[in-house]
Amino acid sequence: MAASPSHLLVVLAVLLLCSTAIPMASSSTTTTTVNVTSFGKAYTKVCDADRFAEMGLNMSAFPYCDASLPYADRVRDLIGWMTVEEKVGNLGDISHGAPRVGLPPYKWWSEALHGISNTGPTALFDDLHSKPGNHSGRATVNNATVFANVINSAASFNETLWKSIGQAVSTEARAMYNLGKAGLTYWSPNINVVRDPRWGRALETPGEDPFVAGRYAVNFVRGMQDIPGHDTGSGGDPSTRPIKTSACCKHYAAYDVDDWHNHTRFKFDARVSERDMAETFLRPFEMCVRDGDASSVMCSYNRVNGIPACADARLLSGTIRGDWQLHGYIVSDCDAIRVMTDNATWLNFTGAESSAASLRAGLDLDCAESWIEEKGRPLRDFLSEYSKAAVEQGKLRESDIDNALRNQYMTLMRLGYFDNIPRYASLNETDICTDEHRSLAHDGARQGIVLLKNDGNLLPLDPEKILAVAVHGPHARAPEKVMDGDYTGPPCRYVTPRQGISKHVKISHRANTTIYLGGINLHIEREGNDREDLLLPKNQTEEILHFAKASQNPIILVILSGGGIDVSFAHKHPKIGAILWAGYPGGEGGNAIADVIFGRYNPGGRLPLTWFKNKYIQQIPMTSMEFRPVPEKGYPGRTYKFYDGPEVLYPFGYGLSYTKFLYETSTDGTSVTLPATGGHCKGLSYKPSVATTPSCQAVDVAGHACTETVSFNISVINGGGRGGAHVVLVYTAPPPEVAQAPIKQVAAFRRVFVPATSTATVPFTLNVCKAFGIVERTAYTVVPSGVSKVLVENGDSSSSVSFPVKIDFSV
Repeated sequence: MAASPSHLLVVLAVLLLCSTAIPMASSSTTTTTVNVTSFGKAYTKVCDADRFAEMGLNMSAFPYCDASLPYADRVRDLIGWMTVEEKVGNLGDISHGAPRVGLPPYKWWSEALHGISNTGPTALFDDLHSKPGNHSGRATVNNATVFANVINSAASFNETLWKSIGQAVSTEARAMYNLGKAGLTYWSPNINVVRDPRWGRALETPGEDPFVAGRYAVNFVRGMQDIPGHDTGSGGDPSTRPIKTSACCKHYAAYDVDDWHNHTRFKFDARVSERDMAETFLRPFEMCVRDGDASSVMCSYNRVNGIPACADARLLSGTIRGDWQLHGYIVSDCDAIRVMTDNATWLNFTGAESSAASLRAGLDLDCAESWIEEKGRPLRDFLSEYSKAAVEQGKLRESDIDNALRNQYMTLMRLGYFDNIPRYASLNETDICTDEHRSLAHDGARQGIVLLKNDGNLLPLDPEKILAVAVHGPHARAPEKVMDGDYTGPPCRYVTPRQGISKHVKISHRANTTIYLGGINLHIEREGNDREDLLLPKNQTEEILHFAKASQNPIILVILSGGGIDVSFAHKHPKIGAILWAGYPGGEGGNAIADVIFGRYNPGGRLPLTWFKNKYIQQIPMTSMEFRPVPEKGYPGRTYKFYDGPEVLYPFGYGLSYTKFLYETSTDGTSVTLPATGGHCKGLSYKPSVATTPSCQAVDVAGHACTETVSFNISVINGGGRGGAHVVLVYTAPPPEVAQAPIKQVAAFRRVFVPATSTATVPFTLNVCKAFGIVERTAYTVVPSGVSKVLVENGDSSSSVSFPVKIDFSV
């Protein structure tokens, strides 16, 4: 989304001081009513008899408030009361409600990428410096837990951590909702794959592997949404399953160019093959919807093969809602309908035509530039502004609007917006910034730190022996926006790296050991700004070399960044003994960095994206969407799955430890036979050197039961004297004779703790279709005949195991 923080502060103040109270909560006999402003009360549920009475209405006259009726019947009744004007007034993120029939306004836009964010108009944090009378609600909320950025969390490769963060964030979200300070619908997570290392939003994402991004999405969404005991809805209908908060997977689809050499996301047309769409761009979203049961998907600004993503019926109605069976609503990226009209000038459509095209394609809600004011009110969204005209002009049916509202209100029903969810009704300010949440943020930040170099076991430092260190670099006293990254609110507590280090040893310029904290920041990589190169700022490189030369002992380099940085000079330098990547580690980041440096925590993170050398950007333009190499253009391919160019600096999955891990497995190979149902075999593309091919080359997974599995154990041996966490990354590699297949692809991963001089046995069971399936150039996902391979590779390349898996088909 496009949000301007400079506009947000003004708008939040205006909303707080000028808006009327939004009645959203409960009967005084069942839950607490909360004072929001001097204009009235906020309720934690719409269907409160007292609230209706205040409006001069009788709640019993409106069946949509009859909790004994099915959600679908209630939503049908609610929409049935509304006029066309009222309906279109609820198609934007600041929806007007329908006070005439008891429906209050609702603000849809909240963010929770790695904690409750003040991006958008909904979440209202109180100003620490304002007078008590200026606070909203019955209690002040100045802060929320700020976890490490998503790229950090992804480096942990820990699904349990990802879900726990989602659970903690959703608890704080419900607490803020009860206090009248936030909504229930959150437009997070960002699960776009990092296709190019220059992309400015890498910090927001789970990295470059679509399977890892998908598993992150599933776990974070489950943490945000799942309520214990509610695996299904009434009558087993998943569209009625109650949810804690609503999560949204974004930005759909093929979105990963913000602003590179005048190619902006507002005008960019992503020319993508069907194979790359199925294999990479759509896979995390499919997992998010199918396996995570996400209640929302956000479509992106860009066009995909000429069609704006938010007006593409095949992508929206056909794929998200039809193929994947979304139980929820589809929202536009903020102002995307205006963008397709004014920026992309798609088909020279008017506002009414763009609005009609989007709604007909399957869009349900339009996020506008609601942080910008125009004539004293937030800038209107296009759907609310033009949908009535579209109906009057015969370009849109009223029933299309009804469908959009049905998807919105079914989601709000599931959230307890109309009836409340008693389990969460008592959450309040004491459930925000709890010790448990801060501890989780601290531990999560530690889990994501990656040790890139450690010559001569320079790290960890022993504070009993090294009593003082010199601390230098621009990020030693890093301000919040450096540590916290983007899409964040004020943290519960903010610990700089220097403060964290000072808890262990004295800081002195005369010390013999130097720690340099450098990297980049949101001036270089962020939403709306792609990187020009992969280098450190020149002045930092010069400073690092200066301190390395002057220091008596090898220095320690700590890098803060989202994307990779070419620090080849430091990796090769004998006086730079250790390199740590700390990402943007959040409010507790200073403590996490210090814990790793001084050995209170053994680093176990692994890079979730490839760190290319800077010459990569001279080999391929950012606008080239192909993943596979393009020899005729000299393009070397993208991500670890396809890159075949010169050696990279640090490969995907790289990461060292303070101990040594080795692998063993008793499996030396296995074979699997799959039935080719009805004798339907698919063709494969083979390399020109292959003379003979099997009679049944592959089977289409869509027409197969896919029950076959391959099981094996990996023994992880800790050969050192220090316990530590270790990520076991399992890849599969297709038969070598298949043309243009991935070099390898992640099929499974698990983070385990292995005590010193001990062994942990880690079991894996791979579904053959999912783990060994590849996307053929016809865009079919197939299981190829022949000998595939399972690879388990250590993060420091010191140990690996592999074994063949022979796949045959019975016809």
